[in-house]
Amino acid sequence: MPLADETMTHLRNRIIDGTLTPGARLREAELADQLGVSRNTLREAFRMLSHEGLITQVPYSGAYVTTPTLTSIIDLYRVRRMIECQAIRQAFPKHPAVADMRSAVERAEKARSEDDWKMVGTTNIAFHDAIIALADSPRLTRIFTFLSAEMRLVFGLVDDPEYLHAPFLDLNREVLELVESGETEEAASVLDTYLVRAERLLLAAYERTPMGSGE
Repeated sequence: MPLADETMTHLRNRIIDGTLTPGARLREAELADQLGVSRNTLREAFRMLSHEGLITQVPYSGAYVTTPTLTSIIDLYRVRRMIECQAIRQAFPKHPAVADMRSAVERAEKARSEDDWKMVGTTNIAFHDAIIALADSPRLTRIFTFLSAEMRLVFGLVDDPEYLHAPFLDLNREVLELVESGETEEAASVLDTYLVRAERLLLAAYERTPMGSGE
């Protein structure tokens, strides 16, 4: 089981960093060889990830990275607004996680200058991880680890990562600076509006997929 847990974590991280994308087939023999584990260990990792909703196992076909649905996008953003906005609202401006928020913003801006939009997506997730850390709750941190992987799957619905992430970089900095100045209620309000806007963008992207268009 410890090896299966390690394998599961590795695969989840590959989803979070965008290496494994929605709908990708997970070929047992190839992955087992890459990771240096048995197929039984890999299958156990698949089973655990399927419980998290990150992998879909299809009888007689195999395992695939889950493709988000309309319902899952709406639910994900509802949960994010509930958790993240409350964490911001109760934040202490000198909390160590604020420095992590700033680091993520600065790395994202550097990636933007280098036209590395995949890295912008990764640092965006790090920014929101840091928001959760403001709550000092190990349980919320664990929950958000699962949400981060789902977020990356949702991001995968958009073919153009610049289109997806560019509108939100300056808003990340605005939220950060409001928290640093102690204006946490205003920061929470900005974040709530930001997440609603992101949800609408992603729902529109879903509607353009074959599933959303009914093709």
